[in-house]
Amino acid sequence: MKTKGLLLVAAISCLFFTNLTQAQKGIRIGYIDMDYILENVPEYNEASGALETKVQKWKVEIEAELKDVEEMRKELNNERVLLTKELIEEKEEDIFFKEKEILEYQQKRFGPNGDLFIQKKRLVQPVQDQVFVAVQEIAKNKKYDFIFDKSADLVMLYSADRFDISDQVLLRITRASKRKQLNSKKEKKALERDEDRNVEQEKEITDRERETQKRLSEREQLLEERKAERDSIRAAKKKEFEERRAKLLELQKRKRDSINTLKEKKENLKNNDSSDSGIKEDN
Repeated sequence: MKTKGLLLVAAISCLFFTNLTQAQKGIRIGYIDMDYILENVPEYNEASGALETKVQKWKVEIEAELKDVEEMRKELNNERVLLTKELIEEKEEDIFFKEKEILEYQQKRFGPNGDLFIQKKRLVQPVQDQVFVAVQEIAKNKKYDFIFDKSADLVMLYSADRFDISDQVLLRITRASKRKQLNSKKEKKALERDEDRNVEQEKEITDRERETQKRLSEREQLLEERKAERDSIRAAKKKEFEERRAKLLELQKRKRDSINTLKEKKENLKNNDSSDSGIKEDN
């Protein structure tokens, strides 16, 4: 599952950069934390507490049965020398069947398809349904392209807090719960007014987010322009330095060549003078 999550992240990243290159606009991504949402839904917490009480009861029952098996083993060990082979085998068979019953009970309560798994699924399912509806509404209203669950198998390597919409989902779930509990028209109207205010607040938050994103984009563009300008100046200076260095090296080479030429001329003159002196002496 984690591998699938990583592949999904890679695919969406490719899609993000492709669209960004082609359309020159960012993809809007958000995420929720289902564990955080569940912890803050009162109905789920109450039902979860009741289930935990059952779980503790099941554990106590299993521990009591295991103690009985341990007592049966001790009793057999103490009486083994006094019992016939048939009686020993009979008692060992009783212990075996008792252990088998305990194992079957454990699987029934805590196995992959046991009572705990089934009841947890029943507890989570209604909240998951509400979360799904809330996510659909938020995604449509705020124009999100992707919304992930941070607590699922999808591996999220980094997540900025500003993309977390868990509190918005909780707000919508709370509103839906209150709406079911209200009886009088007056209370319903009061809730509608609160909802209108919350919608306005959400709109303000969205506008602020959009403005923040715009400022960030402008700042990034300005930084890119400044970087390009600095790179251009740096490249021009480097070119100028290389040209000056090349001229200096050329000048030094010419000086060396001139000095070497003068030395050769002096050496030739000296050799010629020596030759002339030798000729005169011979004459």
